[in-house]
Order: sequence, then structure tokens, then C-alpha cells
Amino acid sequence: MTRGGRVNERAGPERRCIATGEVRAKSGLIRFVADPGGVIVPDLAGKLPGRGIWVAADRKGLETAVKKKLFARGAKAQVSVPATLVDDVERKLAARVVELISLARKAGGAVAGYEKVKSWLDRGDAAILIQASDGSGRGKSKLSSPPGKGTYIGILTADELGLAFGREHVIHGALAAGGLTKRVVEEATRLSGLREMIGGSAPGKGMKTT
Repeated sequence: MTRGGRVNERAGPERRCIATGEVRAKSGLIRFVADPGGVIVPDLAGKLPGRGIWVAADRKGLETAVKKKLFARGAKAQVSVPATLVDDVERKLAARVVELISLARKAGGAVAGYEKVKSWLDRGDAAILIQASDGSGRGKSKLSSPPGKGTYIGILTADELGLAFGREHVIHGALAAGGLTKRVVEEATRLSGLREMIGGSAPGKGMKTT
């Protein structure tokens, strides 16, 4: 894993991306299916019925699949692709990460706020440091993620982290080891692929690697 929350994309079951033709671990891909009306929809949980169509979890790959009409080829049928598909996937992935962090918080596996996070880091209780992508760089630099790779997530905004922790906005958060942490990192990995391709000051830019 890397500081942006990336995991080893060669681990676990593999599928072929329709955009690149590369075989990757399912954790680095997004599954799509055609609903009963022939509309392509993302299946982020991987549980919807139907023929699975897999695309790399990055904005460029998804845009290529839409532009070149590769979903019809993958479905082996005529399908309809919403014009907002790529943005819809990003939005739903972000909501999924927020929900998982919220569940971790309710289970006692996550804290927010500079002092609480610092305390967890100092005691070695934090496995993952989470910081808002739009937070002050100076403020965020006062905290260091735990040793090792894949111990930092910095792709959610302060408002999104606020939703996860039941506050107006949050800059600093931390996750304990175990519990839902692995799932948070996996979903953050996929979200980072969609957000890091956006130019300007959008979330996901400037993610560091340990």
C-alpha cells in the first residue's frame, strides 16, 4: 500500500479491464453490470446479478471505456451508458469510504481531532492517519503517519470527513488496526484512482508516498 491508501493490485482474485486489457486484482477494479433496462450501473459491492464488466479504478480508464463504447462489448449486448457515469462512480465511492469510516468510529475504531489523533499516534494505537485533502498543509505537517507503507489516506475533503465523524468538518482522523480498516483502505484506493486524475486543486492531488 502507498500513502494515498493504495494496496497491492496484484493480490487476490483477478479480472481483465475492458479499457486496458490488463489483468488486475479485483481490488483495483470496478465492476459494472447492465440493469434490466440495459443501463450500465456500477456494482461497488460486487453483489448485483448479471454479467460483470470490469474497469480499472481510475478516471482515465473509465473515460476510455465510455468514449470507446467498450461497455457494450463487455456486456455482449446493446447498453446505455449514463453521461455522468464517471462522476457517479466517484461520488458513490466517496460515500462508501465515508460510511465505512463512520462505522469504524461507531465501533470505537476511529477518532477525529488533532489532539485525539496525536494521542493515538503517540501511543501507537493508530494504524492509519487520515487528513482532509483541502486542509492546511502547515497544519497537516504537524502529524506524521505511522511507520510503513499504506498508512495514510488524504483523498477526502474536510466536509466528507465531517460526515464520517458526525461533525461539520474534520481535518485529522485516525483508524485503529483491524476491524473495518482494511475495507476503508481498499475503498480509498479505488477512490484515489478517480480523484488523482483531476487537475487543479481537486481532492487526491499531492498525495505522498512513504
